[in-house]
Amino acid sequence: MDFDQDKVEEVVLALLHLNAFDDHGAVCSWKGFDWETLDRLHARDLISDPKSKAKSVVLTSDGVALARRAFEAHFGISRSGVK
Repeated sequence: MDFDQDKVEEVVLALLHLNAFDDHGAVCSWKGFDWETLDRLHARDLISDPKSKAKSVVLTSDGVALARRAFEAHFGISRSGVK
């Protein structure tokens, strides 16, 4: 099936934000997503290299900002109850 890789990357970033945690000053998230998508996010310098023994990736400062915006855009609820 063909799909919009940019949209998938955006939603994965949003879900990385959902699972984000602080690890000694770095924002990390569990890396249980499609490897090709994680590789593309790494190539865009939004996350650390997912090809490691670590179970999580580190989000770059740009990655944190984009992840937060993507999460709000896809899953946020406005005060009026509508996105």
